[in-house]
Parts: sequence; structure tokens; C-alpha cells
Amino acid sequence: MKVRDGMSHTVLTVGPDHTLREVAKAMSSRRVGAAVVHDVDSEGIGIITERDVLVAIGAGQDPDSERVSDHLTSELVFAAPTWTLEQAADAMTRGGFRHLVVLENGEVTGVLSVRDIVRCWTQERGAQDELVG
Repeated sequence: MKVRDGMSHTVLTVGPDHTLREVAKAMSSRRVGAAVVHDVDSEGIGIITERDVLVAIGAGQDPDSERVSDHLTSELVFAAPTWTLEQAADAMTRGGFRHLVVLENGEVTGVLSVRDIVRCWTQERGAQDELVG
């Protein structure tokens, strides 16, 4: 199974000047654990995750004044939609993160989470069990 089969094609994108509260609200309402951060004034993209928000608030930072730009990860490992889920899981394990931004032809086409991988593997195993049983 490939990354394209498991990734979320609808990507939450926020700007670097959004507050942590704004991004937390957006992630909560969209039921996602990460948002791609696009800064039109710089090259490249970043990602902010629920863990980033949790760490900042746990450290006593004000979610209404702290900006996404101060808490995002900008040195990303990107996945290709043609990677296998095993390759993606290996990259996540080696990097110690739970989300991969998926790029195709230089454009963001999705986000893959550990949850997506588990869902795919569980569905795949269920289908195999039905064939055997």
C-alpha cells in the first residue's frame, strides 16, 4: 500500500502569524493533528502539530499571543505519494515524529499521520482475514 492510499488529501494550511489558539481551534474543528504552515515571504513550508501546541502551553506560554512561526518545525522530511507505508513509517520512527507532509511535483498534496498508517494496515489485514476466513 502506498502513501497516496492513506494520506489525507484535505490539508489544513495556516500562516506563520496565526496564534497558537487559532491553529488549535482550526485543528480541532477539522479533526486533524497537524497543519501545514505556508509563509509567502520565505521559501519552503513548515508544520505545526498538536504536540507543538501542547509543549508551548505546558511551558506556560500564552496561546493568544504566541505565534505559529515560533513553534513550527521547518526542517521537514517530506514523503512522496509513491512511497510505501513501510517507508513512511520508517521515516517517522527514525525522525521521531508522527506526521509527514506529502509532496508531488513540489506541491503539497497531503499529510500522512501514524493514525492513517495504522488505519490502512488494519483495513488491509481485515480484508486479508476475510479472504482467508
